[in-house]
Amino acid sequence: MESPNRLSVLQALRAMAEGSLTSEALTQACLERIEERNGQVLAFTAVDAGWALAQARAADRGGGAPLRGIPFAVKDVLDTRHLATAYGSPIYAGHRPVADAACVARVREFGGLVLGKAATSEFATQTPSRTRNPLNLEHTPGGSSSGSAAAVADFMAPVAFGTQTTASTVRPASYCGIVGYKPTFGFLNTAGLKPLSPSQDTITLLARTVQDAALCAFGLHGMRVQAGPLERPRLAVCLSSQWDAVRPEMAEAIERIAAAAQRAGATVRRMRLPAALEPLIGMQGRLFAFEARQSLAYERQNHAAQFSPRLQARLAGGEGIDAAQYLAMRQRALAGRQALADLFGDVDAILYPPAQGEADEGIADSGSAQFGALWSLMHVPCVCVPIARGPRGLPMGVQAIGAYGDDLRTLQAAAFIHHVAQQAELA
Repeated sequence: MESPNRLSVLQALRAMAEGSLTSEALTQACLERIEERNGQVLAFTAVDAGWALAQARAADRGGGAPLRGIPFAVKDVLDTRHLATAYGSPIYAGHRPVADAACVARVREFGGLVLGKAATSEFATQTPSRTRNPLNLEHTPGGSSSGSAAAVADFMAPVAFGTQTTASTVRPASYCGIVGYKPTFGFLNTAGLKPLSPSQDTITLLARTVQDAALCAFGLHGMRVQAGPLERPRLAVCLSSQWDAVRPEMAEAIERIAAAAQRAGATVRRMRLPAALEPLIGMQGRLFAFEARQSLAYERQNHAAQFSPRLQARLAGGEGIDAAQYLAMRQRALAGRQALADLFGDVDAILYPPAQGEADEGIADSGSAQFGALWSLMHVPCVCVPIARGPRGLPMGVQAIGAYGDDLRTLQAAAFIHHVAQQAELA
């Protein structure tokens, strides 16, 4: 049998149900992979092997809960009572929260277990962690969910929690060649997340298949859901001013997957982002800066010397925004969400770049987050799936973006796209 750590969540659940696999064996295989590779990839910041195995043995003694025995990596901006949670900052080195984040508690409530803490950029902002892309250690894995993406891509964990406020899940998923799912805003409870921009912060999942992302997301609500490919999805390639920054290889990859999807039975058309939504792309960063400056008020007042220069500059961008301007931005965002809803009258999913292209060389910068800005602000579900390889042989993905609250259909459309890419050997 294939090494257990290389199984998908669905495969592992089936094997455990059949009695051919235990959670303990799965967890042990993940721990061995971490021992083998984490010194190079630096995906995990904290692992307690004994505790992970104890959780796994308890899961093996338990019943048939939706997430029974599945090990989760947890991004280090999510509180864990048993493991140190530093939020990617020296300010909180060794910090031990008194309670688990809600999503972590739900994992354990529905039979899963915590494998370890995955590296994050500083407070999930732009200053990257030390994590490297497991597909090429000289390249960035993206951010801010860098450790989560790298852990899943390198078979250290079958699934990981991430977060997204701008593009912190879809970009790492694209760079590491895995699936990144940003649910509808609020679908996964944010209690116990170190807040940054509360009007946009979203708990996310990184996995190796769309079905796994759906299983885990809905499993956290006690449901058993499988997101098989949607039959004959209605897709639209959405063009905007941001395409000027897209590298030719990424644009070509999206055109190829659109053509392949059409041959496979999808309806595919082109649409232009409404002009009223274009200014919201730039506004998202200002809204972020205002809210992040408030969220990090304690740290800013007491530990600013331990901020990176990049974070200091970003927070300074919110200093000149007053309360009236902030409320006006919130109103414009609400109006934008209402306008965006009209685009999905005859479309199941919009196709959009998650990044400029494949992962850049070096780890000093984690790439541009611009391609997630509007969709995070709009609170809509986004699923990034791998579709191609770039000039350096590294993966590139595409975002499938759905209507607010229509997560299952968005996941099913993404599963269709991922299947088409695999069948056409594009990914």
